[in-house]
Amino acid sequence: MEFLTNLFLAFHIIGIAALLGGFLSQTKLLKAGEARITPGMLHGALTMLVTGVALVGLNEANDGDVNHIKIGVKLTLLVVLTALAYVKRDDEKVATPVFGTIGLLTVANIFIATLW
Repeated sequence: MEFLTNLFLAFHIIGIAALLGGFLSQTKLLKAGEARITPGMLHGALTMLVTGVALVGLNEANDGDVNHIKIGVKLTLLVVLTALAYVKRDDEKVATPVFGTIGLLTVANIFIATLW
């Protein structure tokens, strides 16, 4: 069970890296208003969502202590983030506030995971 938890955690981190890396690689384009949602960003968000739910399930099954309020906040942020990425995935240019929100929610999710 521990191996499976660590495997899902590794994929969760890979999803975060794909999403945040896609955002950070376009910061110059963000200033010009030409940033767009890359397929890697959408796949990263979906990977985070699926593996995050799996990690909670594995911790519950292993009688681990799960902070349900923290998980609820993280899940809410991630669902909003994934929905934004999904809806805007085909747009040639994504509005700066929308793209910035995706980056902000990603960073907020990371800080909630590590500092809460």
